[in-house]
Amino acid sequence: MTTPPALLIAGHGTRDEAGAEAFRDFVRELGRRHPELPVAGGFIELSPPPLGDAVAELVERGVRRFAAVPLMLVSAGHAKGDIPAALSREKERHPGISYTYGRPLGPHPALLRVLERRLAEAVDPSWDPAEVTVLLVGRGSTDPDANAEVFKAARLLWEGRGYAAVETAFVSLAEPDVPGGLERCARLGARRIVVLPYFLFTGILPDRVRHQTEEWAAAHPETQVRSADVVGPEPELLDLVWERYEEAVKGDLRMNCDSCVYRIALPGFEDKVGLPQQPHFHPDDDGDHHHGHHHGHGHAHSHAH
Repeated sequence: MTTPPALLIAGHGTRDEAGAEAFRDFVRELGRRHPELPVAGGFIELSPPPLGDAVAELVERGVRRFAAVPLMLVSAGHAKGDIPAALSREKERHPGISYTYGRPLGPHPALLRVLERRLAEAVDPSWDPAEVTVLLVGRGSTDPDANAEVFKAARLLWEGRGYAAVETAFVSLAEPDVPGGLERCARLGARRIVVLPYFLFTGILPDRVRHQTEEWAAAHPETQVRSADVVGPEPELLDLVWERYEEAVKGDLRMNCDSCVYRIALPGFEDKVGLPQQPHFHPDDDGDHHHGHHHGHGHAHSHAH
């Protein structure tokens, strides 16, 4: 029987010791859940252990093949550049090892369910969701694709859940910032706002989100503002990392099927799961659609495995 590849978890790193320890605990829990394979984890920067030490630990345990999963919600500079560069360096340091690289975690329906739970914990039970505006706050990046992924998560969170709106802000490097995002919510008429940090674990940046939220709320007593908690080491997160590991091992790195209504039961769209897809044309497309010709505008979606 072939030995399965080991699992390497790659984290951002944080100057917050509680956040770093939460990551290390999470890696240990993954190891307990999967005793059949070696599991190790390390950081790109700021906190120990560095990713290189985690690879060395695996090699010392006799590992020759592993799958690396970035414990990150969006694919920004770390996931796109830093981790691949670090893994390439480790391959030079340890001749004979091979690895596959998984994809970031979000926006996955399992994570959206945890975010929904965090919102439910934060709001007053008497509040009607239709009167609640959510401000989802991401880390922020100089990478527009990464920032766009946070907007995508916000839209998916809004779909089918009945909130008045889900707006988006960032705690660093991108606009709108937290006060700007709260101001936008207020200008849109929000009287009840829940600020939801789009972060996996506690740390300096989620603390900053909460602090900036409290400052803004104190200056705007006419608006009811609550802060929700980070995702945390929930069972859904442990399951999702394992899903990303299996994808990487099998080479099944799909595009956006996590949020595809034909694969996943999303709130309000449950009836679309598994529907066969027929080529069709859009009446608004440019071109001559007389006589019902499709002119190659059909979308032949395949949702079969």
